[in-house]
Amino acid sequence: MGKSSHQENVDNVPDEHQMHRIGSWLPSDHRVHKDWLDGIIKKAAANPMDLHPVIKEFKDLIENNTRIYLLVNSMFDEIPTKKPYSQDPVGHKQVRDYPHMLELFNHILIHAPQWSDNEYGIGMVGTPVNAILDWPMGTPSGFAFFLDPEVNKTIKKVLNAWGEFLGSPESAYVLGNDEIGWFSDHGVHDLALTANVGQSSYKFEELFKCDPSKQHYGYKSWDDFFTRQIHEDKRPVASPEDDNVIANACESKPYKIARNISARDRFWIKGQPYSLMDMLDMDPLYEQFVEGTVYQAFLSALSYHRWHAPVSGKVIKAYVKDGTYFSEPLFEGLGDPSAKGEIDEEGEKTGQGYLTATATRAIMFFEADNKDLGTVCFLGIGMTEVSTCDITVKEGQHVKKGDEIGMFHYGGSTHCVIFKKGVELDEFPGTENVEHNVPVRSKLAVVRKRA
Repeated sequence: MGKSSHQENVDNVPDEHQMHRIGSWLPSDHRVHKDWLDGIIKKAAANPMDLHPVIKEFKDLIENNTRIYLLVNSMFDEIPTKKPYSQDPVGHKQVRDYPHMLELFNHILIHAPQWSDNEYGIGMVGTPVNAILDWPMGTPSGFAFFLDPEVNKTIKKVLNAWGEFLGSPESAYVLGNDEIGWFSDHGVHDLALTANVGQSSYKFEELFKCDPSKQHYGYKSWDDFFTRQIHEDKRPVASPEDDNVIANACESKPYKIARNISARDRFWIKGQPYSLMDMLDMDPLYEQFVEGTVYQAFLSALSYHRWHAPVSGKVIKAYVKDGTYFSEPLFEGLGDPSAKGEIDEEGEKTGQGYLTATATRAIMFFEADNKDLGTVCFLGIGMTEVSTCDITVKEGQHVKKGDEIGMFHYGGSTHCVIFKKGVELDEFPGTENVEHNVPVRSKLAVVRKRA
């Protein structure tokens, strides 16, 4: 199965229309983003509704708090220097102000992400709120606004309300075979293309548990589809009896491998060094990983979103740390004096390292059966809309390598596996020019035997 035509178009975007994308979740062509947002704005304007109670609560927070009122107004007045806004000094912003933003949020709350060929099927189809906020997120006032604890508490309520809709049967309307349906010819083709990871040519129903004879392939809601289960025989566990072989925890594209990690570092600057104390929420166990190794990889909207144990062992701790939802590092927008209005075209533009210390994330520690590994940490990190990190194992439980341990709900995400100092690992996948996901439960790395 080759690239679909709309995926190939991503590689041919003129420079003046190249667009920054936190976590690679918006399309690389700004014209596509603009057209999509125009469509949402027109639909919302044509179908005015009373504000949902949670949107009304957000409005009240803004209007009854001087600090937040100042920031939210300023972030729409400021012009981001990130492309393409920096090349549009008049500032043709599509979302005018915070009442307009709330009106669009109100519209999104009763709509599920649709499939779209024109938007290349990947990216903002799963993260409409991120698309709406792309302008204000990249400004200094937006940076402060989206770090504010009270704002994030309210955004969490908004996303939970949207999550309730996405988990309801009403959201299944996007799972048809019409042009907005994920089971349209192009939609189901690209879902299978992504899951075949360049190694096979299985059909969707051969890869995932579903019933094509039933409406919506048997999925009851958007969330039911998004958290779909994979046929385990299509993802065998790498060397199940060999504890020196680490299994890949998530179906994902490698992003970064970093060694000799610091206890504390400036994770918000360009280069995004990992900061263990912040990543692990000041948990005392962070000390075991100082000078250790971090592997990070990214899950797209089309990927399989369940997590699997990288090692066999006992779950020591497992909990979710609430964090920010739409905070992006300043170097993606206005705050980096060395940027000169330009952005990096490589991985740094994604802000994935920054999110390991700021975003909502599941933190799980395993005491590996392999004594050479000791404690291993898994981080499941929600990006933008992905506010729900769902842990499905309990502390004290013993898991086998490859067992399911949790999942992400809706949107996009990234994850890390962290190893202690002194653990030598070989055979990690490459992180340059990666085209396909590394299959979940396949070999991630091998422990180098000690002399």
